[in-house]
Amino acid sequence: MNQLTLNAPFEVSGKGLHSGEYIKATFKPAPDNHGYKFKRVDLAGEPVIDAVAENVVDTTRGTVLGKGDVRVSTVEHALAALYAAGIDNCLIELDGPELPILDGSASEYVAKIEETGLKEQAADKDFYIIKEKTQIKDETTGSTLTIYPDDGFSVEVMVEYNSQILPNQFAVLDDLAEFKQEVASARTFVFVREIEKLIENGLIKGGDLNNAIVIYDEPVEQDKIDQICDLVGVERMHLSSLGYINPVPLKWDNEPARHKLMDVIGDLALIGRPLKGRVVAVRPGHTINSKFTRMVRKAVRHMDAQAPLYNPNLEPIIDINGIKKLLPHRYPFLLIDKIIEIDKKHCVAVKNVTVNEPFFQGHFPQEPVMPGVLQVEAMAQAAGVLVLNFLEEPEKYSTYFLKIDNVKFRQKVVPGNTLLLSVSLMTEIRRGCAVVKGYAFVGEKIVCEAEFMAQIIKNK
Repeated sequence: MNQLTLNAPFEVSGKGLHSGEYIKATFKPAPDNHGYKFKRVDLAGEPVIDAVAENVVDTTRGTVLGKGDVRVSTVEHALAALYAAGIDNCLIELDGPELPILDGSASEYVAKIEETGLKEQAADKDFYIIKEKTQIKDETTGSTLTIYPDDGFSVEVMVEYNSQILPNQFAVLDDLAEFKQEVASARTFVFVREIEKLIENGLIKGGDLNNAIVIYDEPVEQDKIDQICDLVGVERMHLSSLGYINPVPLKWDNEPARHKLMDVIGDLALIGRPLKGRVVAVRPGHTINSKFTRMVRKAVRHMDAQAPLYNPNLEPIIDINGIKKLLPHRYPFLLIDKIIEIDKKHCVAVKNVTVNEPFFQGHFPQEPVMPGVLQVEAMAQAAGVLVLNFLEEPEKYSTYFLKIDNVKFRQKVVPGNTLLLSVSLMTEIRRGCAVVKGYAFVGEKIVCEAEFMAQIIKNK
């Protein structure tokens, strides 16, 4: 899959939930590998903040990104909409300190993205694949986020409040394609008993009954209700019974849980790469979400490349006989056994290393180690399959090294290892020359990497 960006810019505008200011946000297409970035066009120098977990500076009633003294608040709804649409690269320009709250949901962002359309880019979409259970837990609040290996991306959320109006709720999204119908319209929510303190802390200056679900779950004296209405700037009201006090009724019985699910997706977007995994969130909030994304983001940043998934029970895409039809190499120099992934830009080959390899007789008799040059050669053969597989009459062509750069050997390869050889084109093939980046893995560890150029030449 290739990366995606917007087909054209779009704008949304409205008041900010916490600042109360009228703000315009412009979403613009961005180049390959750009990611999500926010630009404060109202400030000198128009500073840019990368939307990544390490830039989260506050999680009080929303996710706040910061760089130096510059802040961008309430980013989660917009990021959830971008992430759910599969958009990898976008520049968001703001003329204020936060994104507009709109109706308290992500529905307008989703509508604008659909109206604008998406543009496919040249770079591959770089998924981060969850390969083992990962969990973070806050013992004080009981909040837990767990992510499990899965072929796709899905989220389950369970919320729990000490409230007779909003008790335990559950929401699930099994497919991001269902985000528009099942999640996007879910509005943010607040309890009446919280409003006064939030206002005292300088928050929700732009909050009203049109952009948040307001929950009245504990009796409050009428004079206190009048005071809260005056603080918020709404007409005084008489609340005769507990419940939801919005003019627009709930869209789903579990709308608050669905909104929490949206927040989880928006915060996970700060990992900086699309995920393949199943997220289970119990009592989530922006604080625990941020801790989790920081943990995953740290693993992503310290990983130059992720090992491909390998299931030896699956049939190869190209077996050894198919490889022999593409490559001229034969014993003892055919160094790949099968192809398990291939498209026009990348290929993954498998090499099972046994003690019967002829090079182990001299390298070394007492401590057999696969020569590094042969690991690079194995990568080159995988690249040969990649570039020859889509040619007519590939048996009439061969590939030859022109140069090898940035070679690193990180650990020994020994008998019993299974090498996963992942190669990708760094540029389009021009004049018969292919520039390739290759990684060799044993398990999850990179054992070798290299960049090389090869020429495709027709055999005489």
